[in-house]
Amino acid sequence: MIKRILFLLVLIFLISQFLRPTKNEASYDSIATFEAATIVSAEVKTILQNQCYDCHSNVTRYPWYMEVSPISHWMAYHIKEGKEHFNVSEWESYTDKQKNHKLEEFVEEIEKKAMPLESYTWMHGKLPDSDAEKLINWAKQTSDAITKGKEEPQEKVTDSLPVKVSDSTVVDSI
Repeated sequence: MIKRILFLLVLIFLISQFLRPTKNEASYDSIATFEAATIVSAEVKTILQNQCYDCHSNVTRYPWYMEVSPISHWMAYHIKEGKEHFNVSEWESYTDKQKNHKLEEFVEEIEKKAMPLESYTWMHGKLPDSDAEKLINWAKQTSDAITKGKEEPQEKVTDSLPVKVSDSTVVDSI
């Protein structure tokens, strides 16, 4: 009986290797758009690339163990969940209010040390406190810039030359 159960488990494991989840592989352009819009420094960019983008963008760097089921399904679930909460690749689709809310949650999760997930840190290491502080400062500055842009709309630049009223007469069409 135990041999049959073991055989069945091995068979299920082997079959599951052929049933892979869809990979999260898109163009890096969406991330570049986010980085340009939020004015990310090189230092913060590196932290985001190493700690955040794999689960919070449409671009994931897959480690070797992602090729093994059921780990691949478990990680695909985490990536899907991460993107539902905050997806930098969708940054341009958020309203200013949503952007500020996402950044507030971003800061809150880092301050609570809830991000990155503990399961992520097993292989990638914990987020050092100094890096966490840099991310928090960047997120707060970005949020302030969004709020400031909302409260103080940029003035339209108009031509400063005076308008000359001509003495021409309008002729009715014939």
